[in-house]
Amino acid sequence: MTRERLYLFDTTLRDGAQTTGVDFSLADKRRVAAMLDELGVDYVEGGYPGANPLDTEFFRAKPTTRARFAAFGMTKRAGRSAANDPGVAGLIETQADTITFVAKTWDYHVHVALGCTLEENVEGIADSLRYASSHGRETILDCEHFFDGYKANREYALQCARTAYEAGARWVVLCDTNGGALPDEIEAIVRDVITIVPGSHLGIHTHNDTENAVANTFAAVRAGVRHVQGTLNGLGERCGNANLCSIIPTLLLKEQYAQRFEIGVTLDQLKGLKKISATLDELLNRRPNRHAPYVGDSAFATKAGIHASAVLKDPRTYEHVAPETVGNVRRVLVSDQAGRSNILSELERLGVDVAKDDPRVGRLLDQVKEREALGYAYEGADASFELLARRMLGQVPDYFDVERFSVNVERRHNALGDLVSVSEAIVKVKVGDEVLISAAEGNGPVNALDLALRKDLGRYQRFIEDLELLDYRVRVFQGGTDAVTRVLIEFGDSSGARWSTVGVSANVVDASFQALIDSIEYKLMKANA
Repeated sequence: MTRERLYLFDTTLRDGAQTTGVDFSLADKRRVAAMLDELGVDYVEGGYPGANPLDTEFFRAKPTTRARFAAFGMTKRAGRSAANDPGVAGLIETQADTITFVAKTWDYHVHVALGCTLEENVEGIADSLRYASSHGRETILDCEHFFDGYKANREYALQCARTAYEAGARWVVLCDTNGGALPDEIEAIVRDVITIVPGSHLGIHTHNDTENAVANTFAAVRAGVRHVQGTLNGLGERCGNANLCSIIPTLLLKEQYAQRFEIGVTLDQLKGLKKISATLDELLNRRPNRHAPYVGDSAFATKAGIHASAVLKDPRTYEHVAPETVGNVRRVLVSDQAGRSNILSELERLGVDVAKDDPRVGRLLDQVKEREALGYAYEGADASFELLARRMLGQVPDYFDVERFSVNVERRHNALGDLVSVSEAIVKVKVGDEVLISAAEGNGPVNALDLALRKDLGRYQRFIEDLELLDYRVRVFQGGTDAVTRVLIEFGDSSGARWSTVGVSANVVDASFQALIDSIEYKLMKANA
């Protein structure tokens, strides 16, 4: 059976850049474009050349080798020709393969936002598309607010779409700009549009304001569109855009789509999807969504004991696709809901050799549950769990003992007369028969403790020189001034390894110190110190 070609258009660098808190540097844009090119999407939209110096510079050279590079801009203004419109000229002057024009297709917006007549708006669509085509550029029209416009004035919305198609647009893209349409509406409206614009020239662009962007995209595909727009990780203004990290694997791994459609992304390229998703978050200094479909760290995580037992027997019992198909991994979590299956699975994953019938497994399970009742959480602290398990199995040496520590926080005037807070920590450590006392100043009490503890560990110092504290998270989970505090700390080293540890106490500094000690002991254990 011959499969139909479905084209993927990524707008992470344009629509995704409108996300609150997201700012791409020029280097970021080039790297994201390269990742998308390698992934296999058909179009990479780079932004709005001329809108700012960064985007203008970005369009001086094409950043993709396979994907078509698209520039975005408005159709010509009313009262002038496309040939005399500076905005249109700026698009033509770029190195873009494709020009994406955006035009109002809701009559209300034409009057309010553009201040022109409906006829002038339609004329602007036709003139802009024909002018760009005459310069050898493939053209796309984004029909802004199309679904709201269709519901308000069906004939005018359809006229805009028909005009774009007749003016030579390769793709006429129907945009749910406000994100308020629902799947049944999308499907019905698209089926109507296809009576005047063939699906082979029709696209869909959805926003996620009702949490339906992905569902709306598939509704449009079922109705006949063959061009899909979206962003990596669902970035976008307000609630985001349709998430390509969900759309792409669904198209490739779900039989009803995989048998019917062919896309530019291969199954082999799909294995890099989780890495691409994580790299984007890292570039933007955003915390990844652990619960994101397909690519989240928890997407293939099992917590309940009975579920873990089933997953270990046959992963299909609780997994809709194999995690490795998208570059993810299966995780069986250790928690207060865990059973022996969870413990054994996690020990196997961590490389801890223990027999299934070893009585220490039961004791470890009991200890995990007791400690989690006190506030510990090992789901996100693999290193602390591995230390706990190996200590019970007698596999962790006594590297050092902390005999005491103190932290002083002082608010004072510095040499410039500015009022600043200074933290100073003193740590007394015993390494074998050697007693070591170290002091350090830091930006805060935890930073000062970390610096003091790692300042001198005697014969172990060489093993921790490359340690770097990457993340520090605090959660107060019992209210009041006597609240219990949980601290999770993430460390890394020069090899690229990363690990997390947990500490719990009514005192946030004490909880932090527990996690710091675990992090250092984990490093020493892995280094066979």
